[in-house]
Amino acid sequence: MTQLVWNGLFVGSFYALVALGYSMVYGIIKLLNFAHGDLYMLGAFAGFAILGAVGGVSSSMALPLLLAVLVVTMVVTGLAGVALERIAYRPLRRAPRLSLLITAVGASFALEYGMRAVAGADPRVYPVRLGGTSMEVFGARFTVQQLVLVGVAVALMAGLNLLVTRTREGRAMRAIALDPRTSALMGIDVNAVISRTFFVGSALAGAAGVMAGAYYGKIDFMMGFLIGLKAFTAAVIGGIGNIPGTMLGGLLLGLLESFGTFWLGGEWRDVFTFGVLILFLTVRPTGLLGERVTERV
Repeated sequence: MTQLVWNGLFVGSFYALVALGYSMVYGIIKLLNFAHGDLYMLGAFAGFAILGAVGGVSSSMALPLLLAVLVVTMVVTGLAGVALERIAYRPLRRAPRLSLLITAVGASFALEYGMRAVAGADPRVYPVRLGGTSMEVFGARFTVQQLVLVGVAVALMAGLNLLVTRTREGRAMRAIALDPRTSALMGIDVNAVISRTFFVGSALAGAAGVMAGAYYGKIDFMMGFLIGLKAFTAAVIGGIGNIPGTMLGGLLLGLLESFGTFWLGGEWRDVFTFGVLILFLTVRPTGLLGERVTERV
């Protein structure tokens, strides 16, 4: 039982990191950015390119090097998210939401098949893969590297929560989420804050991509498609637009997948996941925390 809990929390931390970008963007401009999962893929390939340029990596230096690459990749994917917002979404901000949604789908395909043109269709083996000595606590077996990855994910989520709730930038984000026109009249640079929101959300997705590539060992140009949908599911479970709810939704989705796979078998994992999405959209579309938290970003 404890092993199932650990497996769920480990996978759920990746879902939560990616889902936060969905929630931040939806909260501030009411856009479902379905290209967001592909920024996760872009982060994995950016990390792949940087690690490949570094050359041989000894096992003793794998984790410190990966953490350094993680920071660089977050900057790269953050800038990619800003470019996506400036080129694809900002010109259509006053257009009907359907136009924005179609544009997001088109941007997703552009990123996927653009990466295919650059890197090829075959999966790539990551230049460094985290393994490590395993240990057992309360019946759950895990590695130090897994623990570090979860710790990094938790630190990033905690940092985001502090940014949103304790800083001037976070107050500006929440103000725009409530009323962008009034925020502009009060002197807030709405376009700049939206760009920085895209930067932060995209950087988190890129970080998740690097960690997933290093842990699972293989990446491909379609790897962002499924996790993008699952991150959307996590955001819906917690309450899309709600930061704490989205974190909770990611972890809960990981746990649901872990126990669902144990009960139903691995071939039913995705069916179980998207069945939960349909259930929430039907029964509680605001998510678990959607009605209890009034400040949304």
